[in-house]
Amino acid sequence: MAKIDLSLNNLNELFPSDFSQEQMAKAKTIFLKELSLLAHKFYGGKVQFLPKAGLYGFNWFNIWYTPGVSKISTTIRDDNLTSFDLSNRGNMVAVVSDSTRVLGDGDVTPPGGLGVMEGKAYLMKYLAGIDAVPLCINSYNDQNEHDPQKVIDFVKMLEPSFGAVNLEDISQPNCYKVLDTLREESDIPVWHDDAQGTGAVTVAGLINALRIVEKDMKDIRIVMYGAGASNATIARLILQAGGDPEKMILFDSKGALSKDRDDIKADKRFYRKWELCEKTNPEGINDIEKAMKGADVLIALSKPGPDVVKPEWIRSMGDKPIVFACANPVPEIYPYAAKEAGAYITATGRGDFPNQVNNSLGFPGILKGALLVRSRSVTDNMAVAASYSMANYAEKKGINPDYIMPKMDETDMFAFEAADVAMQAVKDGVARVESDWDTIYNRTLEDIGQTRQTIDMMMDKNLIKKPDTSLLEQALNKAIEQVK
Repeated sequence: MAKIDLSLNNLNELFPSDFSQEQMAKAKTIFLKELSLLAHKFYGGKVQFLPKAGLYGFNWFNIWYTPGVSKISTTIRDDNLTSFDLSNRGNMVAVVSDSTRVLGDGDVTPPGGLGVMEGKAYLMKYLAGIDAVPLCINSYNDQNEHDPQKVIDFVKMLEPSFGAVNLEDISQPNCYKVLDTLREESDIPVWHDDAQGTGAVTVAGLINALRIVEKDMKDIRIVMYGAGASNATIARLILQAGGDPEKMILFDSKGALSKDRDDIKADKRFYRKWELCEKTNPEGINDIEKAMKGADVLIALSKPGPDVVKPEWIRSMGDKPIVFACANPVPEIYPYAAKEAGAYITATGRGDFPNQVNNSLGFPGILKGALLVRSRSVTDNMAVAASYSMANYAEKKGINPDYIMPKMDETDMFAFEAADVAMQAVKDGVARVESDWDTIYNRTLEDIGQTRQTIDMMMDKNLIKKPDTSLLEQALNKAIEQVK
């Protein structure tokens, strides 16, 4: 076991060398969870708010507040769009959740989602220079049920203060109504990252995986295991990117989606799933083993594994099969097991395995691009543009079976993506202001750079305190004890 390093760049070296691959994977998961708990307690959360304007003397209080600020109020009153210039609204995102489907943990009560929503805000700031506010809300009605209308009303009420809204961790079917209603009725972008974000990054990974195995999107047979908001939106974006619905089969907990699923047809809340029932699986196949025979691609977003996807399913797939097992925090099948079963390319939602298909590659750049042209929405075309942007960026670097997606430390990718998305917003007619690709790219890089410099300065001056390695040791010891 190596000496523990605060950078955590070499997780595998922390654990006993005689650990099997399965033990190593379990130990890393436990370690990261335990360290997360200790680190969050140490810092008391992970985001804060700081002024962006200077204070050069006492009378600047009278400029930033009363009486001077009265001029800001009346100017915005007379033209609401000036709020984007005279306040931070144009770079401000609300991260809104009712915490009913948080990662793989389900309904964790309204405040239970704060860790994830703060994480979202942290990533937006660090990866794209966006200011974001975590807002976990109580969506219960008088019948003690989660009411999607409460989320809709809440977002409509906060709209004047934000340039965009990131919906997060809202369970289906409520998530469909919330997103579709707000996309239609809001005048700022409303983005559901679990659905659209997961869709965009998954399609990006699929584009490059297909480039490597030399197959075309329109020709491949795809099995999708899980039919929640994420996979339903992935399916929709794959079809928009050229996939053939007749070569696609989706499975939920009750079987395959098809025109025979009267249970889905009867529940109007699941209208998005019924649309896929009508389009896909024309043969009405209802057996996962039959569906997997000869399939080119498996995309699983179902429930945490590791034994959810069976190796024998992968063995029956076609030539050079592609397997995305993206349940969090543990994939439906570990990549090493999928490879042993014959998978040519694997991907997960985790950064400690090759090919992380993670929303963090998408939403910072997508929302930054939308904000910088003051877009009224994020269209499906903008999401697909982001997919190709991510894929093309990685392809220029040189793709291979273990590198189909950009990595989160490739900073200029987010600027590249923001510029591509912004140009698509202009093309789709949803941008309030026009710009050019280079302006968006350079502005995004500038904002990212300023954020990084600020964080580095705060760390250097111990304004962000460095945790003692004893925290890491506590988490490591627990992980090793639980796995041995």
